[in-house]
Amino acid sequence: MTGTSPSDFAKRLDKTADDTEALLGRLLSDDILHDEIARPKRLMDAMRYSSLNGGKRLRPFLVVESAAVFGIPREAALLVGAALECIHCYSLIHDDLPAMDNSDLRRGRPTLHKQTDDATAILAGDGLLTLAFDIVTRDEIHRDANVRLLLTRALARCAGIGGMVGGQILDLAGEGRFGGNEPIDVARIQQMKTGALLRYGCIAGALLGQASQKEYQALDDYGRALGEAFQIADDLLDVEGDAAALGKPAGADAALGKTTFVTQLGIEGAKQRVRDLLARADSAVSIFGDRAAVLQAAARFVAERKN
Repeated sequence: MTGTSPSDFAKRLDKTADDTEALLGRLLSDDILHDEIARPKRLMDAMRYSSLNGGKRLRPFLVVESAAVFGIPREAALLVGAALECIHCYSLIHDDLPAMDNSDLRRGRPTLHKQTDDATAILAGDGLLTLAFDIVTRDEIHRDANVRLLLTRALARCAGIGGMVGGQILDLAGEGRFGGNEPIDVARIQQMKTGALLRYGCIAGALLGQASQKEYQALDDYGRALGEAFQIADDLLDVEGDAAALGKPAGADAALGKTTFVTQLGIEGAKQRVRDLLARADSAVSIFGDRAAVLQAAARFVAERKN
């Protein structure tokens, strides 16, 4: 973390959040694009409600900073980050639905299905998911079409069957939603449901930078460690956090009967695991020298966050 003070890191994080917000605002405007027939107002309002004015934009930040290691133009990285953020926001809309986590609050506001209705929320999530792949294939991201192909394929795999969506169904199975007593692999669920999108934020920079195999592996290892640290920190916040700071009810995992890192490792064991993961993340990107300072700070931010 040497070379990046907490205040400098916070400024960089806020700057990327502001830039991502502005970019998403443009991407979610009412302007009709080529090959689109219309942008229905109710749908666009719902998509904007759930993707603007909220969040730390950590995932786009990881794209921007991992790409910066290779000197990639910020505008290109921000587009990839916006695509990733659309996937993340869609997942939150669907996670909050009555059939999933049945949440009333998100970022201190009513969840989308509470603000509107279930059907609108489902379709807004579908819209954001689809828009993500429109964005990530755009020519402005990279002149090499193969780079755009690799970014798109990686995003599909991190977001889909073998990533976030697969992790979600394993999580529901762990709650006993489908009957039976399936074994619960918390680490595997985390790697898929939460970790996969965070990992994508890191490997996207390597793909944009046409990194060597060694460089790609370094960012992959970093992303995996950061993703697990993020989930453990989230589990700890659910036990120890303040609902006002979280913007959603604390204790939700216990109420749903979820098995988490905290239930498996205990609070102190979970905190030690986070410390071990921080060391792993730091080591993984040490091959980049000073260029990795912001990424090392990001891992510490993830581990120490309060919401």
